[in-house]
Amino acid sequence: MQHGKYRFIVGFLTAPLAIYGLFVIWPFIQSIYYSFTDWSGLSPEFKMVGFKNYTRLWDDDVFWKSLQHSVMLVVLLPLVTLTLALFFAFMLNVGGRRRKNAAIAGVRGSAFYKVVYFFPQVLSIAIVALLFQFAYNPNSGAINSFLKAIGLDSLQPDWLGDPDLALWCIFAVLVWCTVGFFVVLFSAGMASIPKDYYEAALLDGANRITTFFKITLPLLWDTVQSGWAYVGILALGAESFAVVQIMTVGPGGPDYSTTVLPLYVYQKAFRDGQAAYATTIGVALLLVTLLFVAVVMKLGRRERLEY
Repeated sequence: MQHGKYRFIVGFLTAPLAIYGLFVIWPFIQSIYYSFTDWSGLSPEFKMVGFKNYTRLWDDDVFWKSLQHSVMLVVLLPLVTLTLALFFAFMLNVGGRRRKNAAIAGVRGSAFYKVVYFFPQVLSIAIVALLFQFAYNPNSGAINSFLKAIGLDSLQPDWLGDPDLALWCIFAVLVWCTVGFFVVLFSAGMASIPKDYYEAALLDGANRITTFFKITLPLLWDTVQSGWAYVGILALGAESFAVVQIMTVGPGGPDYSTTVLPLYVYQKAFRDGQAAYATTIGVALLLVTLLFVAVVMKLGRRERLEY
């Protein structure tokens, strides 16, 4: 029965590994190589410049600003998104009033609420960014119009034009468009937890806060850990780039207050024709991403619980 097993495994994995190496690993190697050149991205001719791009990166104030903004997003976005998602999912599945013959129950209409929470996932991120760009408009936007309607004319800021508010406006959009997915994901995980655990805890006098931290969260920890890494990668990748590119002035403004690393890579490569320097920033972005995932995996490691 073992005859030809390893041959089958090697044959089965060869094609996927070759495709992964060609379209994932090789571009990384090329980027690192180009970061040591002066390639413009427009000409096939370039020459090696050693660590010149990395020296320039070290002295680049805009890079450090964009790195600071990306780090802020990668720390706060998973924290806020997953906290809200866990709270909403717990309320939907366990937070309802007790009913006859049921020690625990979700809120009434929880299926409808899940659809509402998940709705932003149906929309393209470009559409979401455009909708919020209109909502943040200081003159005719929905937010300032509402403030004016209730007599708070003095509290009508230029949301995306204020350097102190612009990045937080972007942050709010990113939370809004990602939290719904994890509400549904965590709800599915909570629905699979045996009700007997909750019933036994409630009979012993535990309240819902205790059951959340002693039962729900430990049994969902693997899902939370994966979600943390996933949201962090979104904050460092295309999601943050698309929202900043579409919504902000510049884009990336005002005064680089919303510039993030993916946007800075794009600007240097396609706007300024500095592809080699853009790949250098990309290498820095890769290192930040790997460091973030390593920290999440290390700090989130714990004994696996099964039920």
